[in-house]
Amino acid sequence: MIQLIVLLPLLAAAIAGLGNKALGKLPAKILTTGALFISCALSWPIFISFLTGSAEAHVTPLFTWIQSGSFDAQWALRVDAMTAVMLVVITSVSSLVHLYSWGYMDEEPDQPRFFAYLSLFTFAMLMLVTANNLLQMFFGWEGVGLASYLLIGFWFRKPSANAAAIKAFVVNRVGDLGFMMGIFGTYLVFNTISIPEILEMAPSIAGSTIGFLGHRFDTMTVLCLLLFVGAMGKSAQLGLHTWLPDAMEGPTPVSALIHAATMVTAGVFMVCRLSPMFETSQTALTVVTYVGAATCLFAATVGTVQTDIKRVIAYSTCSQLGYMFFAAGVGAYGAAMFHLFTHAFFKALLFLGAGSVIHAMHHEQDMRYYGALRKEIPITFWTMTLGTLAITGVGLPLIGVGFAGFYSKDGILEAAYAAGGAGTGAFLVGIFAALLTSFYSWRLVFLTFFGKARWAASEHIQHALHDSHGHDDHHDDHAHDDHHHAPATGTGGYHPHESPWVMLVPLIVLSLGAVFAGFLFHDQFIGAEGGIEFWKGALSFDSHLMHAAHEVPTWVKFAPFTVMLTGLLIAWLAYIKNTDWPQRFVATFTGLYSFLLNKWYFDELYNFLFVKPAFAIGRFFWKFGDVGFIDRFGPNGLAALVVQGNKVTRRLQSGYLYTYALVMLIGLAAAATWAMTR
Repeated sequence: MIQLIVLLPLLAAAIAGLGNKALGKLPAKILTTGALFISCALSWPIFISFLTGSAEAHVTPLFTWIQSGSFDAQWALRVDAMTAVMLVVITSVSSLVHLYSWGYMDEEPDQPRFFAYLSLFTFAMLMLVTANNLLQMFFGWEGVGLASYLLIGFWFRKPSANAAAIKAFVVNRVGDLGFMMGIFGTYLVFNTISIPEILEMAPSIAGSTIGFLGHRFDTMTVLCLLLFVGAMGKSAQLGLHTWLPDAMEGPTPVSALIHAATMVTAGVFMVCRLSPMFETSQTALTVVTYVGAATCLFAATVGTVQTDIKRVIAYSTCSQLGYMFFAAGVGAYGAAMFHLFTHAFFKALLFLGAGSVIHAMHHEQDMRYYGALRKEIPITFWTMTLGTLAITGVGLPLIGVGFAGFYSKDGILEAAYAAGGAGTGAFLVGIFAALLTSFYSWRLVFLTFFGKARWAASEHIQHALHDSHGHDDHHDDHAHDDHHHAPATGTGGYHPHESPWVMLVPLIVLSLGAVFAGFLFHDQFIGAEGGIEFWKGALSFDSHLMHAAHEVPTWVKFAPFTVMLTGLLIAWLAYIKNTDWPQRFVATFTGLYSFLLNKWYFDELYNFLFVKPAFAIGRFFWKFGDVGFIDRFGPNGLAALVVQGNKVTRRLQSGYLYTYALVMLIGLAAAATWAMTR
């Protein structure tokens, strides 16, 4: 069963990709989508068997991959509680994204290639989560990197899409360098790359030192921090986050797949999978906590001023990943995985809902050109509202009933408070980020679905009115950061349309997850007793911490609820009741607004520190190294020497007999002189 789950997407990707246009659009879509739904149908029984306690962790060996001396890399598929969680998350979201893409990409001429990329991405992620050794995990790790590059740059004729794909690839190479060094160091220390063997031996290595960068450091701290650098790149943590918002240049289904269930959660999964290693180094855990909390705050602040609907949700993803990491940093790995699980449903719902809005608005992504859409696209409105209720953590603390994010995000905050130390700071940051999350999430809803229609000022809408075909050649799905004026109001004669049912069904299904996923599974993921029974050693589960998290003071339980209402109230006042507040805020706090709008100037800083120097070094070696030295004294120099030599010898070829006779006499005289001197 596990082999079918993993290999069916690969088989479908190979057939659809190699067959491409010869195979045809419809067969490619049926093949890839059908394969994913079969994988999904096979994954849920595995997950349920772990929920009921009837399954045990097991490894399915396939073949020997690499064997050299003591280095032994077996290709095997590991299935335990963590794998079971990831299997249902990946296959469920991916299958729904495949189905959704039938409608969203309907007029795309390269559909077989697109669906092949989606299935390849899913296969790589499945390989990552079923890996039984670090090299196999790295294979899946790089596989999702490759597939994300292909998907983000799917519209390769758009320069912005190409630039975004390259940026994602390059930034992730920085993180992957740390991951590779962590794998090398782990093999050096443990003499194996088998994950179960490493985790079993990790406590015995604690307290030892290792040479690194000319100094001696704690062994496990060095290894864990190197591995965490890889997680920072893949999961877009502060410092290596700059690729994530630019990835919005890809089609919206790609955004849902990358940012909901797959690539960005790989780092969280890796840290939780290797949690016994991280538990041996308090320094590494503290770093994870602080980086997660900082990312949570950074992304939430930037999300408050974004106008592109997809970028708001992208920064929301970055912020929610920060929650997951600081949960892992305080030792609440079950809470981190729980939020990963619930987040996949409501974040995929929000992204696909945004795609439905974009589809209705002829690929206009700027929320300032929306408004009054709740009656035009009611199903999209209600499903996105459910997703917003989930991500903002709406629920009743005393009764303990709420949407998915209420259980998972509140569980993280309570665990951080109970952990104390660095967790206290993370708790305070998380509470403030929850306030911002509520504000920008409801801001998105109010700007999109309420107020007056502001469609007339959209150039995309105007294009739709003059183009009966509805789409341009490149399926223009990009941001409008160049609009700085307030859009005019009015519909301009345009009437948005609800998406086809092939797009709405995934929204409805994901809505069920956004509503019920937290209520149904919270005891198994984060319950003090239920967590031990469910995880069964798949990760480090601290039942004492989780028990303490359930016993925190009442004000701690009410804090997320209070800030959620506060954020909702501020958004309602600013975008429904007093719509001039945003302009007044910008006029009053111009510096702060520019700081947030420019994403804390990270891109400008990196451009100054890394991009420009890299280009300058490249130009130097090109102009002075390659052209000025190698070409000058190499092939170009030799060619010039031959040309000059030919000019000299050409003068000797006069065609007169007496000239040749003179040359012969000079030659004979020279030869005789040489012989006489000998």
